[in-house]
Amino acid sequence: MSSTRQGKRGQLIPILQQIQGRFGYLPKEEMVKVAELCGVTESTVFGVASFYALFRFTPIGKTRVMVCRGTACHVRGARQIMEATEKELGIKEGQTTPDLEYTLESVACIGCCALGPCIMTIETTEGQVTSTVHGRLNSGKVTEIFARGRE
Repeated sequence: MSSTRQGKRGQLIPILQQIQGRFGYLPKEEMVKVAELCGVTESTVFGVASFYALFRFTPIGKTRVMVCRGTACHVRGARQIMEATEKELGIKEGQTTPDLEYTLESVACIGCCALGPCIMTIETTEGQVTSTVHGRLNSGKVTEIFARGRE
């Protein structure tokens, strides 16, 4: 392997990060191009990308909904909040709605323990990013949060 290709192989993760920054995920076609550029097999590129949790293989929604599963939220009903959120959005944890409006995920902690159980929404609209923490939740409050989004 030439030293040029070896240098490009060392850039595999930064290249994948750039692609995900542009598309919001790693499209298969782009990963095939990366393999060719870096002089590695497609399976190597997929192996690296699948090893790191930061990489996604499917598009994410305009609004990311993160249910806190930290200790404080857990003991105050995080599981019920996740179930209520899944019901409201019509998707399971780790999925994105078909209209690409919402992606639902759980996180270890969002740092708002006094407000638990809570969720954080991160909305991207026309290049602007807005994050909101919704705290002291119950199933009814979850319904209210997403009812506002549908109005």
